Amino acid sequence: MPPMLSKLARFSVRHPRFIVFGIWIPLAIVIVVASSGIGTNYRTEMSMPSGDASQAEALLQSANPNQGGFASQLVFKSSKTVDDPAVKKIIEDAITAVKAIGGIDTNNPFATPGQINQDRTVAFAQLNVARGTQEEIEVIGKQIKSATSFVQQSDVTIAYGGAIFEVFALPESEALGILAAIVILVLAFGSIIAMGLPIGIALIGLIIAASIVGLVSNTMSIPDAASSMVAMIGLGVGIDYALFIVTRYREALHDGLSVEDSIVEAVDTSGRAVIFAGVTVIVALLGLLTVGLSFVSGLAVGMAIAVAVMIVAAISLLPALLAMVGERIDVTSRAAVVSLTAIVVSGFVAVFAKNLPIFLAGLAIGVVGQLSRFVVPALRKPIPHRAQNDHQSTIWWRWSRVVQRKPWTSFLAASLFLLLLAVPTLDIRLGFGDAGNQPETTDVRKAYDLISEGFGAGFNGPLFLVITGDAVGNKEKISAFAQTISKTPGVEFASPAPLQSDSVALVVAYPTSAPQDEATTDLVHTLREEVIPSSGVTAKVGGFTAASVDFSDYLAKKLPLLIGVVLLVSFLLLMLVFRSLLVPLKAVLMNMLSVGAAYGVIVAVFQWGWGANLIGVGKAGPIEAWAPMFLFAIVFGLSMDYEVFLLSRMKEEFTRTGDNTTAVADGVAATARVITAAALIMVCVFGAFVLGHDRQLKLFGLGMAVAVFVDATIVRMVLVPATMELLGAKNWWIPAWLDKLLPRIDVEGSHHERTSPIP
Repeated sequence: MPPMLSKLARFSVRHPRFIVFGIWIPLAIVIVVASSGIGTNYRTEMSMPSGDASQAEALLQSANPNQGGFASQLVFKSSKTVDDPAVKKIIEDAITAVKAIGGIDTNNPFATPGQINQDRTVAFAQLNVARGTQEEIEVIGKQIKSATSFVQQSDVTIAYGGAIFEVFALPESEALGILAAIVILVLAFGSIIAMGLPIGIALIGLIIAASIVGLVSNTMSIPDAASSMVAMIGLGVGIDYALFIVTRYREALHDGLSVEDSIVEAVDTSGRAVIFAGVTVIVALLGLLTVGLSFVSGLAVGMAIAVAVMIVAAISLLPALLAMVGERIDVTSRAAVVSLTAIVVSGFVAVFAKNLPIFLAGLAIGVVGQLSRFVVPALRKPIPHRAQNDHQSTIWWRWSRVVQRKPWTSFLAASLFLLLLAVPTLDIRLGFGDAGNQPETTDVRKAYDLISEGFGAGFNGPLFLVITGDAVGNKEKISAFAQTISKTPGVEFASPAPLQSDSVALVVAYPTSAPQDEATTDLVHTLREEVIPSSGVTAKVGGFTAASVDFSDYLAKKLPLLIGVVLLVSFLLLMLVFRSLLVPLKAVLMNMLSVGAAYGVIVAVFQWGWGANLIGVGKAGPIEAWAPMFLFAIVFGLSMDYEVFLLSRMKEEFTRTGDNTTAVADGVAATARVITAAALIMVCVFGAFVLGHDRQLKLFGLGMAVAVFVDATIVRMVLVPATMELLGAKNWWIPAWLDKLLPRIDVEGSHHERTSPIP
């Protein structure tokens, strides 16, 4: 790489105010104003992959646009019977009120077979609306609740079930992540300024990235959830990248280099690693484009934009801020500690209590704490900075030497542990959890329980059998077909449903098992592959439950392609960077172990139910079909972050000394503290998802937290030094002909020769 980074860093150091106030702040203002002026167009287009369910939906839409969309239910329960005149009037008035909204198809349970239970105390009306974005569906759900609110004033219980009434809320992981990052970084580095710079860079980058993604949402389909995913990834990598550069700057400064030379070296070494680590994350995220679904592609592009912005901020804005801070980076007054403590404590309390005034009170205390240093001289005194030792005097260096002395034992023990964690992955079953996993206080859970109580859990996930061909219009043939379906094992009840069409007919079947159960998935396949072909009727199995089966099957087929593409590109990129065949191969395999361990843990907890109650998971079920691909892309990218930083430092030491053993130990010691701090921040951010109520978010958060934790501990601290020791100098071997063929990319950069221990 040409000395472009050095020139950029030196320019930033010599013109810091121009970089900050002349470029970054105006740029942020322009982008934010443009985004606000043009507006955003976030939309969650849940397009289905090609299959029986999508074909059934298209056929139903041709007959009635609402029939091919989202099916939900209004559920009624009475302590009397639904046939009581007063109760019946309330139910029918509610149905009339829903019809008056417009754009909603609903039926009358008193005129539809199978929608009143045997003891006549529970009834439900089926609701159908046209397919739209998640936001549009939420509006319809609110309208229905408002129109039927009068029922709640009566003796009749009403509940709202199905996709129309689902509420998807992300937890405050960003706020918790920032607060956790403050605590971790202060404890790890003993400096408030050293803590503040990475967090400040991440926040500035996040504002710009979020605005850019908002603008892009006008040109492509980006889900509304992208804003939270962008915040999660942006904060994580933004803090990480700035943290690595700040740490290298402090090292050089403590070695006696000038502020300018320290910044240039930090950017020319760790800055290079930031670029290549960021590229690997972007590659992993853009690998999601191979899935071919609009909402997946939108999330991937949004997160990739966030990572790209953080890379640019780390190598241009951060050097300017470091130049403005200079040697004061290690100065922390007692007043600053008092202020920070008040802000952090109040912040945590405010997030969990959802009370903004508490945080504002803490902020006020923080301001008073800072002002008090003008009155109390003792508060102006700096806290003695914890001395930084030479790397070879740290616990991390000693730990690496322990691993290197018994490399085979370390390698086999760590590998066996990770493989044991990954074993449950062999039993993974993709699918979608049903409303029975929602908190008992939610509308959809109340409706789910009422239907399960009155009819059986399978009535929460009806199957729509869409009939075409000569059977359409032949009532006797359709009735016989419905009887055949009813007799199928796993079907509780099936009946023809009214549909105004000359080309399509409809039979609705209710399974005996819950929508998320494996038995329901097997039933869908049995109907498609055995029952319908032998019935002499041409029909497609659709509906939300069948669509979930198709979606899961589609993603299960696409996942190997995603993994293969990301692994191949990552291997090639690392081979270019480190001029080695074995190093990238090991990196890819070890990152796969991290991902495999995460998969295994979520299967054990969410599918097998081990310890599920400890994190508030109601019942065992399938692994959310979308989770493995996002887990792989994000975790693999973040794991490669840590891999690049660790290996680049090892390569730097090996190039300097030619001693592989010392290079491995020094590389681990030099990066362990910063990688551990970065990983802990990530674990806190992702762990916040486990505190939420949604099963999907709990699953995603636990998987991410486990993967990052395992990667930063077992992989980086045990497997990497063990394997590097076993292979010795062969780590950096590459065939001569291939070395000449590949372009030269220097990830280590230029650095000074350390002649004395760090004071």
